[in-house]
Amino acid sequence: MSDSPMTRPLCFATDKQSRREHSLLPTLVNLVVYFVESEVQKEILAEVRVLSRCCLAFVLGLAAALALQAIPQVQPAIPDTPAGHTFKAWFEAFNSGDRALLDAYLHKYDPGKPVDHEMHFRGMTGGFDLLQIVKSEPLSLEFLVKGRSDGITAFGKLEVKDSDPAQVAGFALRAIPPGTKLSDLSFKIDAATRTRVIDGAIAQLNESYVFPETAKKMEDVVKAKQKKGDYDSITDGDAFAKMLTDNFQEVSHDKHLRVDFSPAPMPDHPPGPPDAEARARYRKDMEHTNCGFDKVEILSGNVGYLKFNFFADAEVCGPTAIAAMNFLANVDAIIFDLRENGGGDPKMVAFLSTYLFSEPTHLNDLWERKGDATHQYWTLPYVPGKRLDGKPAYVLTSKQTFSGAEEFSYNLKNLKRATIIGETTGGGAHPVSGHRIDDHFMIGVPFARAINPISKTNWEGTGVEPDVKVPAADAFATAQKLAAEKLVSK
Repeated sequence: MSDSPMTRPLCFATDKQSRREHSLLPTLVNLVVYFVESEVQKEILAEVRVLSRCCLAFVLGLAAALALQAIPQVQPAIPDTPAGHTFKAWFEAFNSGDRALLDAYLHKYDPGKPVDHEMHFRGMTGGFDLLQIVKSEPLSLEFLVKGRSDGITAFGKLEVKDSDPAQVAGFALRAIPPGTKLSDLSFKIDAATRTRVIDGAIAQLNESYVFPETAKKMEDVVKAKQKKGDYDSITDGDAFAKMLTDNFQEVSHDKHLRVDFSPAPMPDHPPGPPDAEARARYRKDMEHTNCGFDKVEILSGNVGYLKFNFFADAEVCGPTAIAAMNFLANVDAIIFDLRENGGGDPKMVAFLSTYLFSEPTHLNDLWERKGDATHQYWTLPYVPGKRLDGKPAYVLTSKQTFSGAEEFSYNLKNLKRATIIGETTGGGAHPVSGHRIDDHFMIGVPFARAINPISKTNWEGTGVEPDVKVPAADAFATAQKLAAEKLVSK
Protein backbone atom coordinates (compact mmCIF):
# COMPACT_ATOMS: atom_id res chain seq x y z
CA MET A 1 0.00 0.00 0.00
CA SER A 2 1.20 3.47 -0.31
CA ASP A 3 -0.38 6.51 0.91
CA SER A 4 0.75 10.06 1.18
CA PRO A 5 2.84 12.81 -0.13
CA MET A 6 4.24 10.60 -2.77
CA THR A 7 2.75 7.44 -3.98
CA ARG A 8 3.12 5.28 -6.90
CA PRO A 9 1.41 2.71 -9.06
CA LEU A 10 4.10 0.22 -9.67
CA CYS A 11 6.49 -0.01 -6.61
CA PHE A 12 10.06 -1.36 -6.32
CA ALA A 13 13.60 -1.89 -5.24
CA THR A 14 16.73 -3.02 -6.87
CA ASP A 15 18.19 -5.51 -4.45
CA LYS A 16 17.66 -9.24 -4.63
CA GLN A 17 15.36 -9.30 -1.62
CA SER A 18 12.92 -6.99 -3.22
CA ARG A 19 10.49 -7.27 -6.05
CA ARG A 20 11.91 -5.69 -9.10
CA GLU A 21 9.94 -4.13 -11.89
CA HIS A 22 10.87 -1.72 -14.56
CA SER A 23 8.53 1.07 -15.29
CA LEU A 24 9.27 4.22 -17.14
CA LEU A 25 5.97 5.78 -16.30
CA PRO A 26 5.46 8.60 -13.86
CA THR A 27 3.30 8.39 -10.86
CA LEU A 28 1.08 11.01 -9.37
CA VAL A 29 1.67 11.43 -5.77
CA ASN A 30 -1.69 11.35 -4.05
CA LEU A 31 -2.24 10.41 -0.49
CA VAL A 32 -3.24 6.88 0.16
CA VAL A 33 -1.30 4.29 -1.62
CA TYR A 34 -0.85 0.65 -0.90
CA PHE A 35 1.53 -0.16 -3.52
CA VAL A 36 3.53 2.67 -4.25
CA GLU A 37 2.36 2.20 -7.58
CA SER A 38 -1.18 3.99 -6.75
CA GLU A 39 -3.28 3.69 -3.70
CA VAL A 40 -5.03 6.04 -1.39
CA GLN A 41 -5.79 9.65 -1.56
CA LYS A 42 -4.74 12.81 -0.02
CA GLU A 43 -2.61 15.29 -1.73
CA ILE A 44 0.88 14.11 -2.27
CA LEU A 45 3.92 16.11 -2.94
CA ALA A 46 4.98 15.14 -6.33
CA GLU A 47 4.97 13.21 -9.44
CA VAL A 48 7.56 10.49 -9.87
CA ARG A 49 8.72 8.00 -12.40
CA VAL A 50 9.41 4.56 -11.07
CA LEU A 51 11.59 2.09 -12.78
CA SER A 52 12.52 -0.59 -10.34
CA ARG A 53 10.65 -1.83 -7.35
CA CYS A 54 11.09 -3.46 -4.04
CA CYS A 55 8.24 -5.06 -2.05
CA LEU A 56 6.87 -2.27 -2.09
CA ALA A 57 8.51 -0.16 -2.43
CA PHE A 58 9.45 2.11 -5.12
CA VAL A 59 12.74 3.16 -6.70
CA LEU A 60 12.50 6.84 -7.37
CA GLY A 61 11.65 7.41 -10.92
CA LEU A 62 12.12 10.42 -12.99
CA ALA A 63 9.95 12.25 -15.49
CA ALA A 64 9.59 12.02 -19.27
CA ALA A 65 12.81 11.39 -21.02
CA LEU A 66 14.71 13.19 -23.70
CA ALA A 67 17.98 12.37 -25.34
CA LEU A 68 21.11 13.57 -23.58
CA GLN A 69 23.75 15.70 -25.19
CA ALA A 70 26.68 14.07 -26.94
CA ILE A 71 25.29 10.54 -27.07
CA PRO A 72 27.01 8.52 -29.78
CA GLN A 73 24.94 7.18 -32.65
CA VAL A 74 26.84 3.92 -33.02
CA GLN A 75 26.18 1.28 -30.39
CA PRO A 76 29.15 1.15 -28.05
CA ALA A 77 30.99 -2.05 -27.27
CA ILE A 78 29.85 -3.90 -24.17
CA PRO A 79 32.76 -4.38 -21.75
CA ASP A 80 34.40 -7.78 -21.45
CA THR A 81 33.80 -8.03 -17.69
CA PRO A 82 31.53 -10.16 -15.50
CA ALA A 83 29.02 -7.30 -15.34
CA GLY A 84 29.36 -6.76 -19.07
CA HIS A 85 28.70 -10.43 -19.81
CA THR A 86 25.53 -10.41 -17.69
CA PHE A 87 24.37 -7.16 -19.27
CA LYS A 88 24.95 -8.52 -22.76
CA ALA A 89 22.96 -11.65 -21.95
CA TRP A 90 20.05 -9.55 -20.64
CA PHE A 91 20.23 -7.04 -23.47
CA GLU A 92 20.11 -9.68 -26.19
CA ALA A 93 17.40 -11.77 -24.52
CA PHE A 94 15.29 -8.71 -23.75
CA ASN A 95 15.55 -7.28 -27.22
CA SER A 96 14.71 -10.61 -28.82
CA GLY A 97 11.23 -10.47 -27.33
CA ASP A 98 11.40 -14.25 -27.18
CA ARG A 99 9.85 -15.60 -24.00
CA ALA A 100 11.98 -18.74 -24.01
CA LEU A 101 15.23 -16.77 -24.34
CA LEU A 102 14.22 -14.37 -21.57
CA ASP A 103 13.23 -17.28 -19.35
CA ALA A 104 16.59 -18.94 -19.96
CA TYR A 105 18.40 -15.71 -19.11
CA LEU A 106 16.45 -15.31 -15.87
CA HIS A 107 17.08 -18.88 -14.78
CA LYS A 108 20.80 -18.42 -15.29
CA TYR A 109 21.40 -14.86 -14.17
CA ASP A 110 18.37 -13.61 -12.22
CA PRO A 111 16.51 -16.56 -10.69
CA GLY A 112 13.29 -15.77 -8.91
CA LYS A 113 12.34 -12.90 -11.17
CA PRO A 114 9.12 -13.69 -13.09
CA VAL A 115 9.50 -13.83 -16.85
CA ASP A 116 6.08 -12.20 -17.19
CA HIS A 117 7.53 -9.01 -15.67
CA GLU A 118 10.20 -8.83 -18.34
CA MET A 119 7.79 -9.66 -21.14
CA HIS A 120 5.42 -6.95 -19.98
CA PHE A 121 8.23 -4.41 -19.78
CA ARG A 122 9.47 -5.52 -23.20
CA GLY A 123 6.02 -4.84 -24.60
CA MET A 124 6.02 -1.34 -23.12
CA THR A 125 9.44 -0.34 -24.46
CA GLY A 126 9.72 -2.36 -27.66
CA GLY A 127 13.26 -3.22 -26.64
CA PHE A 128 16.20 -0.88 -26.15
CA ASP A 129 18.98 0.70 -28.16
CA LEU A 130 22.22 0.99 -26.20
CA LEU A 131 23.37 4.60 -26.33
CA GLN A 132 26.36 4.70 -24.03
CA ILE A 133 28.38 2.84 -21.44
CA VAL A 134 28.69 5.46 -18.73
CA LYS A 135 30.87 3.59 -16.28
CA SER A 136 32.31 0.09 -16.19
CA GLU A 137 33.81 -1.88 -13.35
CA PRO A 138 34.23 -5.65 -13.08
CA LEU A 139 31.06 -6.13 -11.01
CA SER A 140 29.03 -3.10 -12.00
CA LEU A 141 27.93 -1.27 -15.12
CA GLU A 142 26.20 2.05 -15.70
CA PHE A 143 24.63 2.68 -19.09
CA LEU A 144 22.16 4.69 -21.16
CA VAL A 145 19.43 3.08 -23.25
CA LYS A 146 16.53 4.37 -25.30
CA GLY A 147 13.20 2.62 -25.73
CA ARG A 148 12.53 1.67 -29.33
CA SER A 149 8.77 2.19 -29.17
CA ASP A 150 8.36 4.84 -26.47
CA GLY A 151 11.50 6.88 -27.21
CA ILE A 152 12.29 7.23 -23.51
CA THR A 153 15.93 7.56 -22.57
CA ALA A 154 16.86 5.83 -19.34
CA PHE A 155 19.87 5.54 -17.10
CA GLY A 156 20.63 2.01 -15.91
CA LYS A 157 22.78 0.53 -13.20
CA LEU A 158 23.62 -3.17 -12.99
CA GLU A 159 25.48 -4.84 -10.12
CA VAL A 160 26.45 -8.50 -10.22
CA LYS A 161 27.71 -11.03 -7.72
CA ASP A 162 31.28 -12.31 -7.77
CA SER A 163 30.18 -15.72 -9.01
CA ASP A 164 30.08 -17.86 -12.12
CA PRO A 165 27.82 -16.99 -13.80
CA ALA A 166 27.76 -13.43 -12.50
CA GLN A 167 24.19 -13.30 -11.24
CA VAL A 168 22.29 -10.04 -10.78
CA ALA A 169 22.68 -8.42 -7.37
CA GLY A 170 20.92 -5.19 -8.32
CA PHE A 171 19.34 -3.73 -11.44
CA ALA A 172 17.61 -0.38 -11.84
CA LEU A 173 16.45 1.82 -14.70
CA ARG A 174 15.43 5.44 -14.37
CA ALA A 175 13.85 7.61 -17.00
CA ILE A 176 15.87 10.76 -17.56
CA PRO A 177 14.17 14.13 -17.08
CA PRO A 178 14.37 16.83 -19.75
CA GLY A 179 17.58 18.83 -19.75
CA THR A 180 19.55 16.31 -17.70
CA LYS A 181 23.26 16.23 -18.38
CA LEU A 182 25.40 13.15 -18.14
CA SER A 183 27.35 14.78 -15.32
CA ASP A 184 24.12 14.99 -13.29
CA LEU A 185 23.91 11.20 -13.24
CA SER A 186 27.27 10.85 -11.53
CA PHE A 187 26.14 12.91 -8.53
CA LYS A 188 28.11 12.00 -5.40
CA ILE A 189 27.08 12.69 -1.82
CA ASP A 190 29.20 14.22 0.91
CA ALA A 191 29.08 14.33 4.71
CA ALA A 192 26.72 17.29 4.78
CA THR A 193 24.31 15.49 2.45
CA ARG A 194 24.41 12.32 4.53
CA THR A 195 23.63 14.26 7.69
CA ARG A 196 20.83 16.21 6.01
CA VAL A 197 19.22 13.06 4.65
CA ILE A 198 19.45 11.17 7.95
CA ASP A 199 17.99 14.10 9.88
CA GLY A 200 15.27 14.65 7.27
CA ALA A 201 14.29 10.99 7.14
CA ILE A 202 14.14 10.67 10.92
CA ALA A 203 12.05 13.84 11.19
CA GLN A 204 9.49 12.48 8.71
CA LEU A 205 9.35 9.14 10.51
CA ASN A 206 8.83 10.73 13.90
CA GLU A 207 6.12 12.95 12.51
CA SER A 208 4.17 10.43 10.44
CA TYR A 209 5.20 6.77 10.85
CA VAL A 210 2.22 4.66 11.86
CA PHE A 211 3.84 3.44 15.08
CA PRO A 212 5.62 6.35 16.87
CA GLU A 213 7.47 4.08 19.28
CA THR A 214 8.94 2.18 16.33
CA ALA A 215 9.95 5.47 14.72
CA LYS A 216 11.92 6.33 17.84
CA LYS A 217 13.65 2.94 17.79
CA MET A 218 14.61 3.48 14.15
CA GLU A 219 16.02 6.88 15.02
CA ASP A 220 18.13 5.40 17.81
CA VAL A 221 19.57 2.66 15.60
CA VAL A 222 20.47 4.93 12.69
CA LYS A 223 21.89 7.66 14.94
CA ALA A 224 24.08 5.04 16.66
CA LYS A 225 25.35 3.83 13.29
CA GLN A 226 26.00 7.41 12.22
CA LYS A 227 27.97 8.06 15.40
CA LYS A 228 30.08 4.94 14.78
CA GLY A 229 30.89 6.19 11.27
CA ASP A 230 29.06 3.41 9.44
CA TYR A 231 27.94 5.82 6.72
CA ASP A 232 31.09 7.92 6.42
CA SER A 233 32.59 6.16 3.40
CA ILE A 234 29.42 6.10 1.28
CA THR A 235 29.43 8.55 -1.61
CA ASP A 236 27.00 6.74 -3.93
CA GLY A 237 23.44 7.95 -3.49
CA ASP A 238 21.79 4.65 -4.37
CA ALA A 239 24.02 2.77 -1.92
CA PHE A 240 23.25 5.27 0.83
CA ALA A 241 19.51 5.10 0.21
CA LYS A 242 19.62 1.31 0.24
CA MET A 243 21.63 1.18 3.45
CA LEU A 244 19.25 3.55 5.22
CA THR A 245 16.30 1.54 3.93
CA ASP A 246 17.87 -1.68 5.22
CA ASN A 247 18.62 -0.12 8.60
CA PHE A 248 15.10 1.24 9.01
CA GLN A 249 13.54 -2.03 7.89
CA GLU A 250 15.74 -4.06 10.25
CA VAL A 251 13.85 -2.36 13.07
CA SER A 252 10.38 -1.88 11.57
CA HIS A 253 10.22 -4.92 9.24
CA ASP A 254 8.01 -2.65 7.14
CA LYS A 255 8.45 -3.31 3.42
CA HIS A 256 6.68 -0.10 2.46
CA LEU A 257 9.28 2.05 4.21
CA ARG A 258 11.94 3.16 1.73
CA VAL A 259 14.50 5.85 1.19
CA ASP A 260 14.97 6.60 -2.50
CA PHE A 261 17.57 8.49 -4.46
CA SER A 262 17.50 10.37 -7.75
CA PRO A 263 20.85 11.34 -9.30
CA ALA A 264 19.12 14.12 -11.22
CA PRO A 265 17.49 16.86 -9.14
CA MET A 266 13.82 16.23 -8.40
CA PRO A 267 11.38 19.04 -9.12
CA ASP A 268 10.14 20.81 -6.02
CA HIS A 269 6.37 20.49 -6.28
CA PRO A 270 4.34 22.82 -4.07
CA PRO A 271 2.08 21.19 -1.49
CA GLY A 272 -1.50 20.55 -2.49
CA PRO A 273 -3.15 18.60 -5.28
CA PRO A 274 -1.37 18.16 -8.62
CA ASP A 275 -1.98 20.94 -11.10
CA ALA A 276 -3.85 20.45 -14.37
CA GLU A 277 -0.67 19.86 -16.37
CA ALA A 278 0.57 17.16 -14.00
CA ARG A 279 -2.84 15.52 -13.95
CA ALA A 280 -2.97 15.49 -17.74
CA ARG A 281 0.49 13.95 -17.86
CA TYR A 282 -0.56 11.27 -15.40
CA ARG A 283 -3.69 10.50 -17.42
CA LYS A 284 -1.62 10.13 -20.57
CA ASP A 285 0.78 7.75 -18.85
CA MET A 286 -2.09 5.68 -17.49
CA GLU A 287 -3.50 5.44 -20.99
CA HIS A 288 -0.10 4.33 -22.26
CA THR A 289 -0.11 1.43 -19.79
CA ASN A 290 -3.85 0.78 -20.13
CA CYS A 291 -4.19 1.61 -16.43
CA GLY A 292 -2.36 -1.58 -15.57
CA PHE A 293 -4.94 -3.87 -17.20
CA ASP A 294 -2.98 -6.48 -19.07
CA LYS A 295 -5.42 -9.13 -20.26
CA VAL A 296 -9.15 -9.80 -20.24
CA GLU A 297 -10.67 -12.86 -21.88
CA ILE A 298 -13.35 -15.48 -21.65
CA LEU A 299 -11.89 -18.96 -21.18
CA SER A 300 -13.45 -22.28 -22.02
CA GLY A 301 -16.43 -23.09 -19.86
CA ASN A 302 -17.45 -19.41 -19.84
CA VAL A 303 -14.91 -18.53 -17.16
CA GLY A 304 -13.76 -14.91 -17.13
CA TYR A 305 -10.09 -14.01 -16.71
CA LEU A 306 -8.79 -10.59 -15.74
CA LYS A 307 -5.10 -9.81 -15.24
CA PHE A 308 -4.03 -6.37 -14.05
CA ASN A 309 -0.76 -5.30 -12.47
CA PHE A 310 -1.75 -2.40 -10.23
CA PHE A 311 -4.85 -0.72 -8.84
CA ALA A 312 -4.85 2.62 -10.61
CA ASP A 313 -6.53 5.86 -9.60
CA ALA A 314 -10.24 5.13 -9.96
CA GLU A 315 -11.02 8.67 -11.11
CA VAL A 316 -8.68 8.36 -14.07
CA CYS A 317 -8.93 4.64 -14.79
CA GLY A 318 -12.51 3.88 -13.83
CA PRO A 319 -13.62 3.68 -17.49
CA THR A 320 -10.94 1.05 -18.23
CA ALA A 321 -12.01 -1.01 -15.23
CA ILE A 322 -15.66 -0.72 -16.25
CA ALA A 323 -14.86 -1.85 -19.79
CA ALA A 324 -13.01 -4.90 -18.47
CA MET A 325 -15.77 -5.91 -16.06
CA ASN A 326 -18.52 -5.31 -18.61
CA PHE A 327 -16.70 -7.54 -21.09
CA LEU A 328 -16.98 -10.28 -18.45
CA ALA A 329 -20.56 -9.45 -17.48
CA ASN A 330 -22.02 -12.78 -18.56
CA VAL A 331 -19.38 -15.23 -17.37
CA ASP A 332 -20.26 -18.04 -14.97
CA ALA A 333 -17.07 -17.64 -12.89
CA ILE A 334 -14.20 -15.19 -12.77
CA ILE A 335 -10.44 -15.41 -12.16
CA PHE A 336 -8.52 -12.31 -11.01
CA ASP A 337 -4.80 -12.68 -11.70
CA LEU A 338 -2.85 -10.60 -9.18
CA ARG A 339 0.40 -12.55 -9.33
CA GLU A 340 2.26 -9.49 -10.63
CA ASN A 341 0.14 -6.85 -8.95
CA GLY A 342 2.12 -4.57 -6.64
CA GLY A 343 -0.81 -2.65 -5.16
CA GLY A 344 -2.36 0.73 -5.68
CA ASP A 345 -5.35 2.84 -4.83
CA PRO A 346 -7.79 1.50 -2.19
CA LYS A 347 -10.57 3.26 -4.06
CA MET A 348 -9.96 1.06 -7.10
CA VAL A 349 -9.89 -1.95 -4.76
CA ALA A 350 -13.37 -0.99 -3.59
CA PHE A 351 -14.55 -0.18 -7.11
CA LEU A 352 -13.65 -3.57 -8.58
CA SER A 353 -14.83 -5.43 -5.48
CA THR A 354 -18.29 -3.90 -5.88
CA TYR A 355 -18.90 -6.06 -8.95
CA LEU A 356 -18.79 -9.16 -6.72
CA PHE A 357 -21.50 -8.10 -4.25
CA SER A 358 -25.20 -7.29 -4.48
CA GLU A 359 -25.48 -5.68 -1.04
CA PRO A 360 -23.44 -2.90 0.61
CA THR A 361 -20.39 -4.63 2.07
CA HIS A 362 -17.78 -3.32 4.49
CA LEU A 363 -14.40 -4.18 2.95
CA ASN A 364 -11.64 -2.58 4.99
CA ASP A 365 -10.70 0.27 7.30
CA LEU A 366 -7.59 2.44 7.27
CA TRP A 367 -6.49 3.96 10.55
CA GLU A 368 -4.22 7.00 10.31
CA ARG A 369 -1.88 7.93 13.12
CA LYS A 370 -2.29 11.65 12.52
CA GLY A 371 -5.61 12.71 13.94
CA ASP A 372 -6.33 9.17 15.14
CA ALA A 373 -8.76 8.92 12.20
CA THR A 374 -10.34 5.79 10.75
CA HIS A 375 -11.56 5.73 7.14
CA GLN A 376 -13.97 2.99 6.12
CA TYR A 377 -14.02 1.40 2.68
CA TRP A 378 -17.27 -0.14 1.47
CA THR A 379 -18.52 -1.42 -1.84
CA LEU A 380 -20.09 1.35 -3.91
CA PRO A 381 -23.83 1.87 -4.24
CA TYR A 382 -23.53 1.82 -8.03
CA VAL A 383 -21.16 0.57 -10.73
CA PRO A 384 -22.01 0.52 -14.45
CA GLY A 385 -23.01 -2.87 -15.85
CA LYS A 386 -24.01 -6.23 -14.42
CA ARG A 387 -22.63 -7.54 -11.17
CA LEU A 388 -21.18 -11.01 -10.68
CA ASP A 389 -22.58 -11.55 -7.19
CA GLY A 390 -23.07 -15.24 -6.59
CA LYS A 391 -20.64 -16.25 -9.35
CA PRO A 392 -17.57 -18.23 -8.19
CA ALA A 393 -14.49 -16.00 -7.92
CA TYR A 394 -10.82 -16.96 -7.74
CA VAL A 395 -7.79 -14.75 -6.99
CA LEU A 396 -4.30 -15.81 -8.11
CA THR A 397 -1.42 -14.69 -5.88
CA SER A 398 2.36 -14.94 -5.72
CA LYS A 399 5.18 -13.73 -3.51
CA GLN A 400 5.12 -10.60 -5.68
CA THR A 401 1.49 -9.79 -4.83
CA PHE A 402 1.73 -6.79 -2.52
CA SER A 403 -0.02 -3.99 -0.73
CA GLY A 404 -3.35 -3.03 -2.33
CA ALA A 405 -3.42 -6.34 -4.19
CA GLU A 406 -3.11 -8.04 -0.83
CA GLU A 407 -6.00 -5.97 0.49
CA PHE A 408 -8.19 -7.12 -2.39
CA SER A 409 -7.26 -10.76 -1.65
CA TYR A 410 -7.54 -10.42 2.14
CA ASN A 411 -10.92 -8.70 1.97
CA LEU A 412 -12.43 -11.35 -0.29
CA LYS A 413 -10.93 -14.20 1.70
CA ASN A 414 -12.36 -12.94 5.00
CA LEU A 415 -15.73 -12.31 3.38
CA LYS A 416 -15.58 -15.85 1.95
CA ARG A 417 -16.33 -14.34 -1.44
CA ALA A 418 -13.34 -15.74 -3.36
CA THR A 419 -10.93 -18.64 -3.29
CA ILE A 420 -7.32 -17.50 -3.07
CA ILE A 421 -4.94 -19.69 -5.08
CA GLY A 422 -1.14 -19.53 -5.30
CA GLU A 423 1.57 -18.38 -2.90
CA THR A 424 1.60 -16.41 0.34
CA THR A 425 1.74 -12.73 -0.57
CA GLY A 426 4.41 -10.13 0.29
CA GLY A 427 3.04 -8.81 3.59
CA GLY A 428 2.59 -5.03 3.27
CA ALA A 429 -0.52 -3.55 4.93
CA HIS A 430 0.61 0.00 5.68
CA PRO A 431 -0.32 2.70 3.17
CA VAL A 432 2.67 4.89 2.39
CA SER A 433 3.17 8.53 1.56
CA GLY A 434 6.20 10.05 -0.13
CA HIS A 435 8.11 12.94 1.41
CA ARG A 436 10.82 14.95 -0.31
CA ILE A 437 13.96 15.30 1.83
CA ASP A 438 16.06 17.36 -0.59
CA ASP A 439 16.74 17.64 -4.31
CA HIS A 440 17.96 14.04 -4.56
CA PHE A 441 16.36 12.03 -1.74
CA MET A 442 12.86 11.17 -0.67
CA ILE A 443 11.36 8.77 1.85
CA GLY A 444 8.20 6.72 1.69
CA VAL A 445 6.64 6.76 5.15
CA PRO A 446 3.90 4.28 6.07
CA PHE A 447 1.40 6.51 7.89
CA ALA A 448 -1.60 4.24 8.40
CA ARG A 449 -2.58 0.62 8.92
CA ALA A 450 -5.33 -1.55 7.51
CA ILE A 451 -7.86 -3.02 9.94
CA ASN A 452 -10.15 -5.67 8.50
CA PRO A 453 -13.69 -5.42 9.93
CA ILE A 454 -13.87 -9.22 10.32
CA SER A 455 -10.39 -10.26 11.49
CA LYS A 456 -9.74 -6.95 13.30
CA THR A 457 -6.14 -7.14 12.04
CA ASN A 458 -4.30 -7.21 8.71
CA TRP A 459 -1.64 -9.00 6.68
CA GLU A 460 1.37 -6.85 7.63
CA GLY A 461 4.48 -9.02 7.90
CA THR A 462 2.57 -12.26 7.35
CA GLY A 463 1.06 -11.90 3.91
CA VAL A 464 -2.22 -13.41 2.79
CA GLU A 465 -2.28 -17.20 3.04
CA PRO A 466 -3.93 -18.78 0.01
CA ASP A 467 -6.86 -21.16 0.42
CA VAL A 468 -5.18 -23.43 -2.12
CA LYS A 469 -1.40 -23.29 -1.82
CA VAL A 470 0.42 -24.03 -5.09
CA PRO A 471 3.42 -22.49 -6.87
CA ALA A 472 2.48 -19.25 -8.60
CA ALA A 473 3.21 -20.82 -11.98
CA ASP A 474 0.52 -23.45 -11.30
CA ALA A 475 -2.13 -21.12 -9.91
CA PHE A 476 -3.87 -20.40 -13.22
CA ALA A 477 -4.31 -24.05 -14.17
CA THR A 478 -5.46 -24.84 -10.64
CA ALA A 479 -8.08 -22.10 -10.76
CA GLN A 480 -9.34 -23.30 -14.13
CA LYS A 481 -9.69 -26.83 -12.75
CA LEU A 482 -11.51 -25.69 -9.62
CA ALA A 483 -13.82 -23.42 -11.61
CA ALA A 484 -14.69 -26.22 -14.01
CA GLU A 485 -15.44 -28.59 -11.13
CA LYS A 486 -17.56 -25.98 -9.39
CA LEU A 487 -19.60 -25.20 -12.47
CA VAL A 488 -20.16 -28.89 -13.29
CA SER A 489 -21.44 -29.51 -9.78
CA LYS A 490 -24.10 -26.81 -10.09
